[in-house]
Amino acid sequence: MNGSKPVVAIFAREMNDSLAGLVKKVEAATVENKSSKLSSFVVLCSDDQSVSDKAKAFINKEKIKKTIFAIDNPSGPPSYKIAKEADITVVLYVKKSVKANFAFKKGEFKESDIDSIIKDISKITK
Repeated sequence: MNGSKPVVAIFAREMNDSLAGLVKKVEAATVENKSSKLSSFVVLCSDDQSVSDKAKAFINKEKIKKTIFAIDNPSGPPSYKIAKEADITVVLYVKKSVKANFAFKKGEFKESDIDSIIKDISKITK
């Protein structure tokens, strides 16, 4: 986990439309909260060989500049303890302290969840 800067960490099992909508809004929030040094990253937890190409295409199409993308194994980075049944997990933290944690099983993630996550970013950018 990053030192004292506020961070939005997204862990996803696949690159899909739901994730794309979330990433676009997190990217906008990252740009808007530049003064608080908000950073964001996405870890695609997959061993699918095409996930890298899908991520690159999305990054280019949506002009993602501030949100970092990485690929890890299907269980994700061990230190984050991502729930096995979660399709998308979002962790908001600052100073190594988690302020909000969202986990969604496959098919559960909705547009209204994106709004809740974006709203909670204020918990880490104060």
